[in-house]
Amino acid sequence: MTNQDIDIQTPSAHDTPPVPREKRKSDKYIWAVYLTLIVVSIVEQYSASSREITSANVMAPILRHCLLLGIGLVITIAVSRVSYKWFIPLSPVFIVLSVLAMIYVLINGQVINGAARSFSLMGIQVQPPEFIKMSSVLFIALVMSRCQVPKGVTTRGVVICGGMVLFFSALLFSQGLTNTMLMMGISLTMLLIAGIQIKKFILLLLVYALAGGIGVYIKIKHGSTEETTLIAETGRDAQGNIATVNRTGIWKARLERYFGAGDTLQKWQRPIVDANRQEMYAYMAQANGGIIGVGPGNSRETARLPLANIDYVYSIVVEDTGLVGGLLLLLVYLSLLGRAGALAASCPRIFPALLIMGMAVYIVLQALCHMAIVTGVFPVSGQPLPLISKGGTSIFVTSIAFGIMLSVSRYVLHSKNKNQDTAATDLPENMQALNPTYLQKK
Repeated sequence: MTNQDIDIQTPSAHDTPPVPREKRKSDKYIWAVYLTLIVVSIVEQYSASSREITSANVMAPILRHCLLLGIGLVITIAVSRVSYKWFIPLSPVFIVLSVLAMIYVLINGQVINGAARSFSLMGIQVQPPEFIKMSSVLFIALVMSRCQVPKGVTTRGVVICGGMVLFFSALLFSQGLTNTMLMMGISLTMLLIAGIQIKKFILLLLVYALAGGIGVYIKIKHGSTEETTLIAETGRDAQGNIATVNRTGIWKARLERYFGAGDTLQKWQRPIVDANRQEMYAYMAQANGGIIGVGPGNSRETARLPLANIDYVYSIVVEDTGLVGGLLLLLVYLSLLGRAGALAASCPRIFPALLIMGMAVYIVLQALCHMAIVTGVFPVSGQPLPLISKGGTSIFVTSIAFGIMLSVSRYVLHSKNKNQDTAATDLPENMQALNPTYLQKK
């Protein structure tokens, strides 16, 4: 056999198979929480929407809710596939649009219960307060990632974040105290995660408290109890014009009912009147649920409870599934916070860590606030339960928040090499501050 008889083929660069790109996957635990909440939302909205059912189309309310959840799912998938580094240029745009929408509502918004709350866009009621709360998360993440020092955060960064939060609070204050306090709580939590020094944290907390006290004092001084009552009940002033109202009288009345001022009766002994109708029926729904509940769709109080599918949907959850179901739903939200904390601790850089924790805190604090109001731990106020309550804006903004968390998990923590620092090349030089809570994996 000669050399000519042997066909020797030398591999060329062209024949070399390409190195497969590592497949990026979003965090499955966050996906599990998101999908669980969607399932619960569909079941409980079906149970809680009896007041909206008409003889023409019994399924209309739940079908519309499913459509909104479907749009929210598309939003979550789309945002999760956008690299988190693009949130740096997109965040200022989102913040500016949110502020403009909030100003527009204050000037020309639709009045509901005496407060300008929303405007209509393509048949969907847009509520800018939800966007404002998310804007605070994005703003703090941007600023804190630029203001890190070895022993905490710079005074300049704290002043900028605190000032912007106070500006957002001023925009939200006319609609109620709950959203304002919730946003302040979100900002303080994020600053703690960013490593703020304890002295600066206490000082900022005092500034928030002082600003809130001044705001309430001004409201009380310039408010009119008779005008408050009239507009809160009718949405119109004495001349019949649609009007907003100084809601201080409403806040005061709710606090008096909460603390039982001048009333020695226990809550279950108090007569049901227009002023306490919502909370009383909510308590009755939870009591009717007992330990294991009456079963989904068998709620007794949904037909009598105003806003059963929005501000008081958790009471229907407890009535349907009992104490057991209510606690399990609470654990679902808390597990999201725990998972986000674990993922944030795996981020070598502070910006993605603040993004994922900020969004989780935004969702979970809102859920805890809703549950506390419904169960009587907090005074009465309107606050949706994320992804469970009816409402397009709340569903869409919560879906964006989940998408951002999934994006961070996908583009920062996707690598098989757990210590790979992709943010070192993805982020601009002035945003590469290290994460003070980073736990290096081995």
